[in-house]
Amino acid sequence: MIETVLAAVAMFAGTNIDDIVVLTVLFVASTQGRPHPWQIVAGQYLGFTAIVVISVIAALGLVIVPDEWVGLLGLLPLALGIRGLIAGRNGDGESPVVAAGLLGVAGITIANGADNISLYTPVFRTLAPPQTAITIAVFMVCVGIWCAAGRLLGSHKKVTETLERVDHWLVPAVFIALGAIILIESGVILRLFEAVT
Repeated sequence: MIETVLAAVAMFAGTNIDDIVVLTVLFVASTQGRPHPWQIVAGQYLGFTAIVVISVIAALGLVIVPDEWVGLLGLLPLALGIRGLIAGRNGDGESPVVAAGLLGVAGITIANGADNISLYTPVFRTLAPPQTAITIAVFMVCVGIWCAAGRLLGSHKKVTETLERVDHWLVPAVFIALGAIILIESGVILRLFEAVT
């Protein structure tokens, strides 16, 4: 059991290190009122639960979305980031927050974790049901720890002051970069190009 717990912690940390940056940016944005901290935490849990459910279903052989097209989820943070940049550039006084509610945060979490599905699926295929249950429980505890770390960083006075000075472009830039990385690393752009030609 200890081996399963340690393996789950290592797998979660290795696949979600970039999520700390996203959570920190979201918690900094929450100091301006949107999204609310509870929406960030609930959205993170909702999105990560969806990732785990998809991975388990895929491990059972019931593939919902073929692995080669999961990278298209990168379009969500990319579009939200572009929208945030345009809103910030228009100078309408509104925060350029790109994930303003629970579903927005969940969507970002799913898009950011889309590549995790390709790693979690084969792992869940090899685990016995009790090990799978332990792994999922550890993942859920780790989500809480990640949220706490993001909140701690996002509410640290120096971090907040620094990020608030640049959040009009930094928040959208993080989401644009995230979307681009998902699209490029998944190889979906090349597959789309090959499908069109």
